[in-house]
Amino acid sequence: MPSSGSPEAAHVSSGPTGNRLTVLSGPSGVGKSTVVAELRRSHPEVWLSVSVTTRAPRPGETHGVEYYFVSDEEFDRLVAAGELLEWAEFAGNRYGTPRAPVERKLADGVPTLLEIDLQGARQVRETMPEALLVFLAPPSWEELESRLRGRGTEPEHVIERRLAAGRVELAAEKEFDLSLVNTAVNEVCVRLIALMK
Repeated sequence: MPSSGSPEAAHVSSGPTGNRLTVLSGPSGVGKSTVVAELRRSHPEVWLSVSVTTRAPRPGETHGVEYYFVSDEEFDRLVAAGELLEWAEFAGNRYGTPRAPVERKLADGVPTLLEIDLQGARQVRETMPEALLVFLAPPSWEELESRLRGRGTEPEHVIERRLAAGRVELAAEKEFDLSLVNTAVNEVCVRLIALMK
């Protein structure tokens, strides 16, 4: 299984405040959103970036809380102006991370976290090479498959697509600065906080 740290991680440079952006990524079903929810509950000082998207708000979603909802034209403008750290397309909608709020929080010394996919993490590596990229890994492939199937919310063809993507994402683990195995959410949060501070 993956190591819990690497020598390279100790040498990632930080900004003028000593803070650096932390990126959390990993395969679908590994528990990223659960870890982030617990991290925000136990450490409200951590700022989680809000993505911009071209998809329509779902019932109960608020502009600027879950997402910034924008038109295709506005998204095109953000991309052209270099105002996104990373962006990707999913199911016909685009999602991206606004650059300015992230840079502002880092400059203010606020611990800053992005929860994004592999494609986004690779883009952040290009646009903000000093960022710390953390890979959240499952305890085993069987556990990941069990979690995806255990949700009971998606048809088999969607699960198979997620599993195929998961194999690709797991193969990219070596691109990250370090890995944390998600055996216990609380333990992962403790490690993440230590890395961020």
